[in-house]
Amino acid sequence: MSSRPAGTNATSANSSSTPEPWKNAGNLERISGWLEHELADKPAAHANLARPFLHWFLLRRARQRATTRRHPASADRDLRRRVSVALDFLVWMDQRGLTLNTLAQEHIDGWIAGATSQRRYLIRYFLKWATSRRLTRELTVPSIPSQEPQDLLDDARWRLLQRCLADDALPTDVRAGGAITLLFGLSTERLCHLTPGHLKFGDKHAHLVLGRHPVLLPPRLAELVRQLAEQPQLRPQLSRAHSGPPWLFPGMVPGKPISTHGMAQKLNRHGIPVRTARNGALAALAADLPSPILADVTGMHRHTALRWVTYARRDWAEYLAARAEDEADEREKKGNTGVRLDVRP
Repeated sequence: MSSRPAGTNATSANSSSTPEPWKNAGNLERISGWLEHELADKPAAHANLARPFLHWFLLRRARQRATTRRHPASADRDLRRRVSVALDFLVWMDQRGLTLNTLAQEHIDGWIAGATSQRRYLIRYFLKWATSRRLTRELTVPSIPSQEPQDLLDDARWRLLQRCLADDALPTDVRAGGAITLLFGLSTERLCHLTPGHLKFGDKHAHLVLGRHPVLLPPRLAELVRQLAEQPQLRPQLSRAHSGPPWLFPGMVPGKPISTHGMAQKLNRHGIPVRTARNGALAALAADLPSPILADVTGMHRHTALRWVTYARRDWAEYLAARAEDEADEREKKGNTGVRLDVRP
């Protein structure tokens, strides 16, 4: 949609090279350990609901789908999010003196009304399971309202990208995280969970694996993520319970990545508005790529990719129409000026 600095295009890796697998099936199996860690400080009643919800509903459905199609890159993250929302909902119910058998539609409406993001709509999965187990009555979670991205950056986005790639005064993690967001539109949650396993370094080029196909990294960004991949884990592992993969963006808790809130705050504090930066990147990619390729490259769901492509192309068409109208007005003004010049004595 606008001219790009040299070396910053999201070019897919050569199709002849076989991308390293995401190993999502293994990631799914590790969710059990993650859940036990999350339940360590939760009430027993919540744990007794969360475990069967994960094992007998979410994981069972995921394994069934895996027999006919490949796990999407975001499968494990999506399941963790659904469990986290269920745990938040159980706390919300306790605070209001509610139980599953007393839950009514007005309570679900109140839960959704208090949402500051679309995350709360994921409670539909827990309620579907609870209803199937006759733990609660049948309740309706409304569809997520259709929203369009706003405040997209254009030239300002590329200026920010150039700053991330060239400004040595910025912290390395801010430069790398900001550049990845500005280039590929990665969500803050996915950004925080990147590991060295998502990187492929060759003799001449480096690639980042977000979806099915690795994407080529600009040389400066490749050097930044290499530094992050090789950095020592500054906070020691206190026990085996905290063992896990090395993170490109480690957090303050041993063995865990930086929180999404912490990363967003850090980027915003250094002048990189996360939401608008991500929207601008996705709109630019969607304007150039068909939705199936956009989904493969970024790892987003194909329906999400289709919505972005539809939005970006309509937005681009409106821009072209407005540009053509401005040029026509300019020509008309010049034409009127010429007539006046001809008739002067």
